[in-house]
Amino acid sequence: MNVVFVSPQFPVEYWNFCDRLRANGCTVLGVGDAPYDSLHPGLRAALTEYFRVDDAEDYDQMLRACAYLTWKHGRIDWIESNNEYWLETDARLRSDFNVTTGVGLAAAEPFKRKSAQKRVYAEAGVPCARGGLVRDVGDARELAAEIGWPLVAKPDVGVGAQGTRKLEGEGDLEAFLAAWSGEPYVLEEFIDAKAIWSYDAILDSRGEPLLESACVFPPSMMDVAGKGLDLAYHVRDVPPRLRRRGRAVARAAGGSRRFVHLEFFKIGRGRRGLGSNGDFVGLETNRRPAGGRTPDMIDWAHSVDVYQAWADMVAFDERRHPACGPDRLCAYAGRRDAHAYEHSAEEVLEAYGGVLTLHERVPRALSDDLGDECFVALFDDERQVREFTRFVQAPPRRGGRARA
Repeated sequence: MNVVFVSPQFPVEYWNFCDRLRANGCTVLGVGDAPYDSLHPGLRAALTEYFRVDDAEDYDQMLRACAYLTWKHGRIDWIESNNEYWLETDARLRSDFNVTTGVGLAAAEPFKRKSAQKRVYAEAGVPCARGGLVRDVGDARELAAEIGWPLVAKPDVGVGAQGTRKLEGEGDLEAFLAAWSGEPYVLEEFIDAKAIWSYDAILDSRGEPLLESACVFPPSMMDVAGKGLDLAYHVRDVPPRLRRRGRAVARAAGGSRRFVHLEFFKIGRGRRGLGSNGDFVGLETNRRPAGGRTPDMIDWAHSVDVYQAWADMVAFDERRHPACGPDRLCAYAGRRDAHAYEHSAEEVLEAYGGVLTLHERVPRALSDDLGDECFVALFDDERQVREFTRFVQAPPRRGGRARA
């Protein structure tokens, strides 16, 4: 099997996907714009060949790269980046090279545009926030009058929470419209949520999950990114109600032989048309793994090798790698260079060294959401997660000495 992995150098831990593919007997062919010598040693060892382009944003260069690899290695069986940023590029290449093991350009639309994702939730029977696509000032004012305040404005095509903002009233709307460059935006009602939950899964060719997990995020990732707040979230097992809704949305979206990362609000109070306290309400659908270090956190929380599970799906359409331990909670606590903290990094390492699985600097491309430095640790219950988060992110006590 010939697998083209698009931009395999980022995030750096994605070398593991290529490594597991090679272990499964696949010919792994990389296409990207990073110099070969800059690639992770594990990635270089996993790749049969790497075709460097000058600019991966230039589709003609990517097309020629895949044409060359086809000429040299034979028909391409799989094209993937597992990265939301390259979703359209992946889909165009699949269409142009008749690769049917993933979505082509037309089928990628619901996962590219937030406005189209509402139809997926509706088909699955899962309620989601009222709203619609805004193409001009008239659309915006009409939707605001129909839905009421507060509203959330988000780019129709965007990555993470970038460009998302809360509009409290007419003044915020007018300020938004005055600064708006005209790109399509979605305006929707603000959901009062306890938290954002994700349903993360690897699906086989029938759309059946080979691996399932859940993440619990703060109720407003928009504020985390927009206001520079410290991010804390954790990975855990999937509760039954979320599992039912996640599977229904995956089926409605036509998901098969890939990762899905489906996001839901867990609402804090009952609301007509949405559900009762504790219900899961549709937010966004993504055909990729969860971002940042979450794949590794899934590994640690469930004692699995998520990279191997994905590679088994690609090569064999089944999961051959079993879990090898009980489910636990894997917690992420991020810190920002712009903030001061009560406890130094050394003190965090001393206090939690026995349960930490990761301490590192966050790549600049991800730091708006994730922070500049992170600590990841394993726990048995949510009380321990809260204590860990408070310790890592505690601000300096009044009159105390701030720690970096």
